Amino acid sequence: MKFVAVTACPTGIAHSQMGAENLEQEAERRGHDMKVEIQGAMGAENELTAQDIDAADAAIIAADTAVNRDRFDDVPLVKGTIKDAVNDVEGLMGEAEAAAEGDADTEVTVDSDTADDDDHDSGSPDVRRGGDRSKSLVARLKRLLS
Repeated sequence: MKFVAVTACPTGIAHSQMGAENLEQEAERRGHDMKVEIQGAMGAENELTAQDIDAADAAIIAADTAVNRDRFDDVPLVKGTIKDAVNDVEGLMGEAEAAAEGDADTEVTVDSDTADDDDHDSGSPDVRRGGDRSKSLVARLKRLLS
């Protein structure tokens, strides 16, 4: 099978690059062809052409930023986060394989870490953007120096 993918991270290209490498390696391991476009602070790298997308059996978008999906209208599309491409590339590729074998109008969204989100509401004081405060640099320094 042939796949195309876009990886994008809002803060730069480090996670985008790691996700792209994971997707390429997993596709190769499974015997598939994969071309990955990397989007980051420096712009797009290895841009997908219309021919690349038309030849693909499915497309993967692993991004934490907005990615234009209009060019993927004619292929099955699997959406996930950049975290999925870095930490669960097997699951992401499995979803893409399933989408490629199914209906061309398929659009799948991969849910990651939803079990933790169900226990809390967004207004809860223990849920905040930026992660756990006890793991911050300042908190670690305080523990180290005390």
